Amino acid sequence: MSAKSNDKKKHVILDEKRLIDSFRYAFYGICEAYKGEQNLKIHTVIAVLVVLAGFILKISYVEWLICLVLIGLVLMAEFFNTAIEYVVDLASPDIHPLAKLAKDTASAGVLMMAIISAVIGLIIFIPKVIEFVEVWL
Repeated sequence: MSAKSNDKKKHVILDEKRLIDSFRYAFYGICEAYKGEQNLKIHTVIAVLVVLAGFILKISYVEWLICLVLIGLVLMAEFFNTAIEYVVDLASPDIHPLAKLAKDTASAGVLMMAIISAVIGLIIFIPKVIEFVEVWL
């Protein structure tokens, strides 16, 4: 390709086919991850429970933002962990100590994010639960 044809590609404002394809690939990745990853399903169930609890306990606008960001971060960490596992399995189909270390470390990242999210969730929800229970007693 010549430099002029490269310049024309750079000036394209929106390539609709590429945009649609990128969303299709992303949704495919979501579906495939949910098919094979038990922890992703668990995190999603917990996220739904947090959202339901948020409605029932009437958390504030800021608390909603915090919860939604944390839910997004935990799910994102789980998707990245899944991607790392796929790449490690591709690069090292045989058992290798470094492959195990890569997978374990990626998994540790998800665990850390989940623990931090749970602690913040408890800080947000425990006072709301206490208040809710006091109203009913």
